[in-house]
Amino acid sequence: MNAPRVIHLGGTDNVVIAVDVVGQGDTAHGITARQKIMKGHKMAVLPVREGEPIVKFGQIIGFAKSHIAPGEWVHEHNVGLHDFERDYRFAEDARDDGLLPEAERATFQGFRRASGKTGTRNYIGILTSVNCSASVARFAADAVERSGLLAEYPGVDGVVAIVHGTGCGHAAYGEGFEVLRRTQWGYASHPNFAGIVMVGLGCEVFQIGRMKQEYGLSESDTFRTLTIQETGGTKKTVEAIVAAIRDMLPLAAAARRETRPASDLVLALQCGGSDGYSALTANPALGAASDILVRNGGTSILSETPEIYGAEHLLTRRAASVAVGQKLVDRIRWWEDYTAKNGGEMNNNPSPGNKAGGLTTILEKSLGAAAKGGRSTLRAVYEYAEPVTEKGFVYMDTPGYDPVAATGQVAGGANLICFTTGRGSAFGAKPAPSIKLATNSDIYRRMIDDMDINCGDILEGMSVEEKGREIFSRILAVASGEHTKSEELGYGDAEFVPWQIGAVM
Repeated sequence: MNAPRVIHLGGTDNVVIAVDVVGQGDTAHGITARQKIMKGHKMAVLPVREGEPIVKFGQIIGFAKSHIAPGEWVHEHNVGLHDFERDYRFAEDARDDGLLPEAERATFQGFRRASGKTGTRNYIGILTSVNCSASVARFAADAVERSGLLAEYPGVDGVVAIVHGTGCGHAAYGEGFEVLRRTQWGYASHPNFAGIVMVGLGCEVFQIGRMKQEYGLSESDTFRTLTIQETGGTKKTVEAIVAAIRDMLPLAAAARRETRPASDLVLALQCGGSDGYSALTANPALGAASDILVRNGGTSILSETPEIYGAEHLLTRRAASVAVGQKLVDRIRWWEDYTAKNGGEMNNNPSPGNKAGGLTTILEKSLGAAAKGGRSTLRAVYEYAEPVTEKGFVYMDTPGYDPVAATGQVAGGANLICFTTGRGSAFGAKPAPSIKLATNSDIYRRMIDDMDINCGDILEGMSVEEKGREIFSRILAVASGEHTKSEELGYGDAEFVPWQIGAVM
């Protein structure tokens, strides 16, 4: 019988990761297992005394709660977490990203908008200023669907109601309001929308008229606004929205895909339902694809600040400047204060599913999450939903909760999402298509209708670089119109979740 496979990442690591189940008494990496070790979980290969660090990828992921002998299962029962100094070494590893000559850069087929941005999809959106107008937006989208209008315009990807649960009951100023305003503006101006109707109730805190004034917006053939109260109630508002969309459809359908440079792509990097394989397969492979996009002049956005916590020093070393690195650290400090004020802690992550998949502490999870960013220089750090204007690899401060994080990235301009998962996250987003990457072959086969790419074959010998090239090819294909699994399933109507900060009153 073959010995169970484990992965030792070398260097100072004192654990290995099980690729196969390691039974009690089995020998792996020359060590006899003292108990059963499940796939994706860790086994000690060196003695670790109480208080000494657990090391994986050459980085500290926690500290032994008690003496751990070689062959023991290493998990939350014997691993704890406490603060320790990190050396940020700002901008030490910043380097040239090796941009390809323009003539050699990849291209895709996208929709060039009047703003100069390029869309990967061609939707009409019904945005809502407040939860009080959410039902009307959905009624209108359903009415358009039932009318058969869309069948006359096959070049339009659909009409989608972008609804949310806030917009009132909060202050009309301050951080929370600014986050909502940036998010709404980001979607209203997103290049994956050919037209927008924004609908409010009329008396809410988030006033459409105020946003129009502050952003210099005016009504046009492809941007219309109205409120339920001014229009005369639910039925009249639904009729008015449908009429506006009927007028927009020929304009939206007139848009045609044309050859655009890959530098017009803005890729959101996401992970959810992570497991012990995430840092070995899908995340570094996505990082390799991100690096390819950067070399082609494009942009990739890493996010989820609570899930890079403890690995931020690996990013600050790649910062383009001390100021960029310090801005990331400042956001980390904000989160430490934010969680403390709300009775939480940064190690609230990993989730129960993450732990079942082999992840033990937030430090361990963060090492995998940061791998999605590849090796490119960190060019800028943005706050939630800020417009992303810098090319290359950038960071956006968001929560770790996937729908909230992705909403911020899309508001910032992401026209495509790559989402890695080891436990099997079911996710999609409109208007930005989402490519799902499975970290292991088991979840890929089990959830074949949800997963677009299997990264589990890296465990069978495929290189991370080769898988990165495969991912990049799929990015270009999806950007050019190829549907993802989540699009085929119809995901994306319920995944608009703006980050709600501050008191609900």
